Amino acid sequence: MNEELQGRGRESGDAYAQAGVDISAGNAAVALYRARAAGWRHPNQLDALGGFAGLFAYPTPDAESVLVGSADGVGTKILVAAALRRYDTVGQDLVNHCVNDILVTNATPLFFLDYLAVGALDAEMAGQVVSGVHEACRRNNVALLGGETAEMPGLYAPGHFDLAGTIVGTVRRAELPQVESVSVGDAIIGLQTNGLQTNGYSLARKVIPESEWSARFDGATIGERLLAIHPSFFEPVRAMQRVARVKAMAHITGGGLLENVPRTLRKGVQAVFDASAWSVPAIVAEVAHRAQLTHEECYRTLNMGVGFTLIVPAEDAAVALAASSGAALVGRIGARGEGEPAVVVHPRATA
Repeated sequence: MNEELQGRGRESGDAYAQAGVDISAGNAAVALYRARAAGWRHPNQLDALGGFAGLFAYPTPDAESVLVGSADGVGTKILVAAALRRYDTVGQDLVNHCVNDILVTNATPLFFLDYLAVGALDAEMAGQVVSGVHEACRRNNVALLGGETAEMPGLYAPGHFDLAGTIVGTVRRAELPQVESVSVGDAIIGLQTNGLQTNGYSLARKVIPESEWSARFDGATIGERLLAIHPSFFEPVRAMQRVARVKAMAHITGGGLLENVPRTLRKGVQAVFDASAWSVPAIVAEVAHRAQLTHEECYRTLNMGVGFTLIVPAEDAAVALAASSGAALVGRIGARGEGEPAVVVHPRATA
């Protein structure tokens, strides 16, 4: 069923309401979605027939263009949002995460659909979530075609919800990343992040209890730092691509550098990172410290300050770095022998 711009289908009747599904709240939520999405609409977005699906005018219907799709969620970061009753950030997290996931294929996003599931629908809460989705779509120039709001009493505890999304983009075959071209001596550029992004929250909630989330920390509160919005790396990546040849990219999500970067490497090469080359957000360092993570666990569990990596020829590194203020030279590509790991992170220098 389609939502923000076409409306979500709902059953009616007192018996349904008595079973825990509030139809009036659903109607109110749809009205909020429409009102908050009224200020911007992607030019390729078309009206749907019957409100059951969204329509998008595909801009380049030729054999050289391919569609790229991905689906993801926000994970247990949602529990932090629910506890703090702050709902306007997780929708942005969701869209930005999905944009970054298809960006590694060099795709430009076309449209997005979200899925919001609740036990009992609170129209204002749902409206805030979807307004965050819409805001991130606007910032990334992605059409928000619709989605689904599912009210399922008994499945979710009061005040709790889940959020997921699907994104579709396009890229020309000739512009797909060339992992096989990655060579010894290439530079690795990292785009720095502002926090945990959308992974590591089960660990963060375990080691930093909710009772501390209102405490001041790093110029804000712990709760605010936990809810720092997962950035979209689309614009800085495109800025670097205008001046440098980008061979391969990785979005650093669950699994950290150790699990995500190997996807961008061919056989026989190794990504060697120097952890002294970038800073770690205070909230990430705090989680790692409290959890007493080993060096390897840090870089397999958390992003440790690097949210996205790009591999470029060494001679292009300087111009690529100059194109983005949030970029740092974080490593190099070396040769990998039989049995050696695909990624090595050298520890930070200590005083």
